[in-house]
Amino acid sequence: MNGVMIAATSSGVGKTTLSLGLMAAFKKRGLKVQPFKVGPDYIDPEFHKLVTQKPSYNLDSWMLEEDILKFLFYKNMDHKDIAIIEGVMGLYDGIGAERQACGSSAQISKILEIPVILVIDGSSMSSSAAAIVLGYQLYDPKVKIQGIIINKVSGQAHYDLLKEAIERDTHIKCLGYLPKDLNLSLNSRHLGLVPVEEIKNFKEKIDRLVIYIEKYIDLEEILKLSQWKTSFVEIRRDDKTSYIKYAQGLRLGILKDKAFHFYYQDNIDLLRDIGVELKWISPLKEKKLPKDLDGLYLGGGFPEIFAKELEENQSFRESVYHDLESGLPAYGECGGLMYLTQKIQDLEGKDYEMVGFFPTKSIMTKRLQHFGYVEVETQNGLKIKAHEFHHSKIVENKYLSYCYQVRKKRKGKIIKEWKCGITKKNVLAAYPHIHFYSNIEFLKKFLKICKNYQKRKSLK
Repeated sequence: MNGVMIAATSSGVGKTTLSLGLMAAFKKRGLKVQPFKVGPDYIDPEFHKLVTQKPSYNLDSWMLEEDILKFLFYKNMDHKDIAIIEGVMGLYDGIGAERQACGSSAQISKILEIPVILVIDGSSMSSSAAAIVLGYQLYDPKVKIQGIIINKVSGQAHYDLLKEAIERDTHIKCLGYLPKDLNLSLNSRHLGLVPVEEIKNFKEKIDRLVIYIEKYIDLEEILKLSQWKTSFVEIRRDDKTSYIKYAQGLRLGILKDKAFHFYYQDNIDLLRDIGVELKWISPLKEKKLPKDLDGLYLGGGFPEIFAKELEENQSFRESVYHDLESGLPAYGECGGLMYLTQKIQDLEGKDYEMVGFFPTKSIMTKRLQHFGYVEVETQNGLKIKAHEFHHSKIVENKYLSYCYQVRKKRKGKIIKEWKCGITKKNVLAAYPHIHFYSNIEFLKKFLKICKNYQKRKSLK
């Protein structure tokens, strides 16, 4: 199997740029590139997909058990030539400050036994670069750092100094560099990177990046070190028999446009694999919900950015309200929750009308409300590992019914706890983002509600 992880010493060093460039360069060579992203981020995978024309998958060792993570990785590598895994933050950064941090790129690399290419910032240094790489090499010798790519290099002479020091003191091969001031970086926004739809001249940037990658980086050497053999003898297989009976024949609407696009690809694949018919729906463009739906899935995104357009599509909002009040089952996450409230209030205090199903409104805040991994417990005692990241809050009132107890933990101890997850009729919406493979029982319960709704409709 062929694959590499592109990790870095920290955020902002250039691993997204390098990852996208390598994906594009290998695709240009005719290879079937399968992209992955370490951690729960939704936005980087959208860039991966745009470059490779293949969906990108999240590898998250907090939300997913090790055997499930391996299973999904090998499932998604079927008929692919090379995996390019973009890391998260710094190589060893994960939950807390533990040496073997859960959720880190290092942990994923060890679970998959995959070679790591470490990206470092070479600006304003020479021999000190060797000390940095040596530190990363010795911090955990089980992490297979097989190559170094240096970003923000002044020129060939500067690179030669860095390369000499690194290879002399660490015996790790330098695979090339990117010069500084290429103006190829992607802009930031409050949720990470700007959505794909808002990047101007993205294709031209990638085409230019590939030219630099081919000129300054040893792609042949990367292909050589990407070949590795796993010690895994048997990989867990997914047993869908316990819940597939609830899925057959279901029609599930999924909100998908530039306002709503945060979905884990494994969630979408799982729904499709078990026989759910998926119908993609744009709340920005369509006039109403299709009438043949058995359920609705409202993912996260940027409804606050497109609040005016969402408000203007009154007929669609009224259609959603009517169908949910009539019993249509729905599950919403983060932006999906915000859309189902009465209004979204922006940072200037202006209100925009939304669906109005939940008797409250969501307010945008400059301050990050909740960020990071959480454990969700439902009223039935179902525990699910999830992730939150949002700059909005729901206005609490006596009319809201909560179904989640959300806990943030460190070293097994609860450090913060709060209620979340609003329910009404057959609808549940909450801020935490859930990977269905974290606890399949959650998906099973939702599908069962959809199936019962479908049966009731057929009796009318």
